[in-house]
Amino acid sequence: MSIGRINRIIFSVFAISCLLTGCVSKEKTTERMYQALENVVEAEKLFEEQQEPLVELEKQEKEIYNKIMALGMKQHDEIVKLSDEALSIINKRREHLQKEIDSINASKTEFKQAEEINNEINDHDQKKKASELLEIMRNRYKVHSQLTKEYSNALDSDKELYLMLKNESVSYEKLEDHVTNLNTIYKKVYDKNEEFNELTAQYNKKKLEFYREAGLKLENA
Repeated sequence: MSIGRINRIIFSVFAISCLLTGCVSKEKTTERMYQALENVVEAEKLFEEQQEPLVELEKQEKEIYNKIMALGMKQHDEIVKLSDEALSIINKRREHLQKEIDSINASKTEFKQAEEINNEINDHDQKKKASELLEIMRNRYKVHSQLTKEYSNALDSDKELYLMLKNESVSYEKLEDHVTNLNTIYKKVYDKNEEFNELTAQYNKKKLEFYREAGLKLENA
């Protein structure tokens, strides 16, 4: 066998080895990205668990507020009692809000892994889909921060309202001004919540597009 023949054989085997290594590397990058994105979902489970109890507490507080409005200031003792119940609910809402924030912060930590893996993706179409996906999530985190800030402001304003109601000498004008301001705050909460939900829907759609582009076979995808 000539030396040239041996060299060609060695080169061919080496080339095949590089090709296979590249395929494995690409596959591993895709799998790692998938795992990182699913870890983000897992981290937000606590966030999801806060939504139903928060809605229920908001409903309970609204019922208490309506009862107070139906009483009239002459029944002050009952108003104080109901206001204290509302203040207790506000504290519970704040606890759920903090759990939600903690969950999103955990999600951000997992998300950093996805950002790092994205830098390793070489396939143009995959990288484009992944980059679009990550940008949506960054905006989603930003809007959630704004949402929780507005919601926290609303809780502070709610608390102030019930403390005012416990004050027998509070004027109607002062209460009216406060309620008007409170409604403005909750409008901001609503708008930010709508924006957050829209970005969540966009993210979920774009994630499935990335999975398809990456060749991942998923149920319901």
